Amino acid sequence: MIDENFDEFNPELAEKGAGGELHQHEHRQSVINRLARIEGHVRAIKRMVEEDTPCPDVLVQIGAVRSALSSAGRLILEDHLQSCMVEAAKEGDYHQALRDLKNSLDKFID
Repeated sequence: MIDENFDEFNPELAEKGAGGELHQHEHRQSVINRLARIEGHVRAIKRMVEEDTPCPDVLVQIGAVRSALSSAGRLILEDHLQSCMVEAAKEGDYHQALRDLKNSLDKFID
């Protein structure tokens, strides 16, 4: 289901911390690489459907993509906890950062 309140992704804002400073996460490149592989995997699944591949085979591949997305999400969460949350605590903005994290986790886990 698509969240109707979803705003268009803004990479400039995504790279800024709570105080507006730019920072880079430890696993940034690994996440980018994983997402590129996932993107290719999704295209392959689309081809499978176009070529009438048996449904069980397609479902297995969809499960693999789900697992890969969850893995990428866990790396992003780890980076967020190690950098963004620590920075928010230092800046005294911990409570707002925790609320934001809870809202994100509710959508990620759902």
